[in-house]
Amino acid sequence: MEKEIGEITHFFTNINVGIIKLSATLKVGESIHVKGHTTDLTQTVDELQLDHKSIEEGKTGDEVGLKTSEHVREGDKVYRVA
Repeated sequence: MEKEIGEITHFFTNINVGIIKLSATLKVGESIHVKGHTTDLTQTVDELQLDHKSIEEGKTGDEVGLKTSEHVREGDKVYRVA
């Protein structure tokens, strides 16, 4: 089961980091699924950053950075995999 928890607002290709605008909490260790027109990526959250500092949990409204194993795109939806 998946629950939408945010959306990709930016992607830095040179470092493979996506910025997620969270609509729910997201913790290190959880699995996420990033889905878009050409994106279909499932991965575990190894690290989250807020303002260039590592955090254990992102809260609703935060824009957190996440290293991704593949290219993701602005507008892709992010889901928590239960």
